[in-house]
Amino acid sequence: MKPSATLAINELSVKLITEGKEVYRLGFGQSPFPVPDIIVEALKRHAHQKDYLPVQGLLPLRQVVAQFFNRTYHLPVGAENVLVGPGSKELIYNFQVAASFDELLLPSPSWVSYEPQALLSGHKAIWLETQEADGYKLKAKTLLDHCSKHPGKKRVIILNYPSNPLGNTYNELELKDLADVLRQEEIVVIADEIYGEVHHEGRHQTIAKYYPEGTIISTGLSKWAGAGGWRFGIFVFPMALDHIRRAMAVVASETFTSVSAPIQYAAIEAYKEDESLQTYLKHSRRILKAVGHYVYGELTKIGVAMPRPEGGFYLYPNFGKWSMQLESKGIKNSEELCTVLLNETGVALLPGMAFGHPPEYLTARLSYVDFDGKRLLDQFLENPNLEVDPMFVPNNCPKIEKAIKNLTTWLTSL
Repeated sequence: MKPSATLAINELSVKLITEGKEVYRLGFGQSPFPVPDIIVEALKRHAHQKDYLPVQGLLPLRQVVAQFFNRTYHLPVGAENVLVGPGSKELIYNFQVAASFDELLLPSPSWVSYEPQALLSGHKAIWLETQEADGYKLKAKTLLDHCSKHPGKKRVIILNYPSNPLGNTYNELELKDLADVLRQEEIVVIADEIYGEVHHEGRHQTIAKYYPEGTIISTGLSKWAGAGGWRFGIFVFPMALDHIRRAMAVVASETFTSVSAPIQYAAIEAYKEDESLQTYLKHSRRILKAVGHYVYGELTKIGVAMPRPEGGFYLYPNFGKWSMQLESKGIKNSEELCTVLLNETGVALLPGMAFGHPPEYLTARLSYVDFDGKRLLDQFLENPNLEVDPMFVPNNCPKIEKAIKNLTTWLTSL
């Protein structure tokens, strides 16, 4: 077991900064935007709440979460189907402790913590190969082939989209094709949709629409509401998997007991139908889309390959074009590449091997959030029709511009 790669790169970046070096923090995936005022004010009002709350979560909170899923995704969710936890990360681990299965299936690449959590909980993680030509998205045929070669296994798959680390997502046809295989093989799905609300066009679809009986939706406040440090996550269960919800509640009762009371009361506001939150999301998505497409354009212009950004705040560049030149510098894997990049350009990226890609793949995750999200949101609130032109990023995100310039200059000089 190693420490989380995301936390490790953040700590190394902080160390270099304290040594007086200029670091462009494109490795740590934290929302650049402030927590919406309406949620912050609710937290202030409920700071006095000190009681232990029900293990499953505060009932009024679970009710508004259910209403949110009814309203947004047209899913028949009730308060009884919702489980609250201290972050979706903790809930995914809690699931692996509580559930019984033979294999945890993970598309390669996937988020850094899924496999370590499987190891910690005594489960076997199986990486499913994906292709660059498909945007590294899992194909239904790949899933079916694996199940056909190894029949009789009880399986769980974690499907994260919009993707960390890829920045792309699944379309309706792809979700339907996957759902057909998942149903046929009776595979339980953890649909990690933590980035769903920051789909750049606001058009996120959940696989629960096509495979409702076998899908558990995982989400929370960290990405769309900028509240990562609040540690608040949600699992939404179908009735067919209620036995897993009950088992997870038992595990929760013996571990974290309940989520912080003030946070739960504040979260009620986050899931209400509120115009200010819709405005916040509209502008957040617009900003992220502009920054993502700027970085994508600058890097693909010199031959870096990667999926086109569609949601969240990540890109997944492949530097394989320069493999021979990099090998001449002693760089043979993605970890060595990211270490040299950080030292020579100040640009912090996460190596693809941290996400389950073979070490020799010269891939990395780039998180384009090193800008002042509050200032940009304020600009859009003051002028909702603010034009997003080719100079938007250079004029408003100087660290992003400088980081990408350093990166492209370094690559083209190899």
